[in-house]
Amino acid sequence: MAKAKVKLLKTLVWSVATYGCESWTPRKANEIRINAFEMKCLRFVGLLRISWTEKRTNGWVLQSEGAERHLLKSVKKTKMTYFGHIMRKKDKCLDKEIVQGTTPGDRPRGRPKTSWLGNIRL
Repeated sequence: MAKAKVKLLKTLVWSVATYGCESWTPRKANEIRINAFEMKCLRFVGLLRISWTEKRTNGWVLQSEGAERHLLKSVKKTKMTYFGHIMRKKDKCLDKEIVQGTTPGDRPRGRPKTSWLGNIRL
C-alpha cells in the first residue's frame, strides 16, 4: 500500500510541482525548499503518517520508508535534457542565442545575476 501511495505522489503531485522546471534558475534557498517539500510529502503520504511535531530526522524517515531523495535530481536532469535539446538547434535560433547569452546589450550595474546557463554549469 505504501509503494502505491508513493507512486501516486510521484506521478500526480510532483509532476504538478515541477511543471516548467526547465526554465527555473534555482538558487541554494530554492533547492532547500524543494528538498523540504519532498520530505513533507514523504512524511505525510508514507505509511508511517509521521507528524511534523514528532522528533524524527529526515534520514530516519527515508530509511524507514525505504525511499531516497530524488526530486531535486530529477529537476536538474530535466534541465540538462532541455539544455541538450536547445543546443542541437540551428545556429540562428532565438532560444539558443538567449541560452548562450549572445544577445546584444549590457547588464545593469550591480551584482551579476545568476543566469540559467551559469546555473547549468554548477
